[in-house]
Amino acid sequence: MALTKKQLDDFEKQLMDWKAELEKGQAESVSQMHEQETTAFPDIADQAAAETDLSFDIRIKSRELKLIHKIGEAIHRIHEGTFGICDACGGDISIKRLQARPVTTLCIDCKNAQEQAEKTRID
Repeated sequence: MALTKKQLDDFEKQLMDWKAELEKGQAESVSQMHEQETTAFPDIADQAAAETDLSFDIRIKSRELKLIHKIGEAIHRIHEGTFGICDACGGDISIKRLQARPVTTLCIDCKNAQEQAEKTRID
């Protein structure tokens, strides 16, 4: 079941809006980090807590950057005509899966198989 032009347009708008929102948040975070002064706390526990918070914020922003990249790839797939096609089996990705995770590249069956293989390697 191929996606209709309207569905593709709707997904593209959703992805563009999501990407713009994330990029705006990234820009604001960078601006805030530059504005913050490096504070030397008299208490070592306060210093450690501040560094932990900063590390956590950086990790979140790193994940957001990866998501921005995935969104860009999904938009590219829309333009190429491959959006909604599973990378592994070449079948259609269900509309419900795309609505839940529009950056996905695998149908639910292939994703389950991938996760099972990963679990087996870890165990």
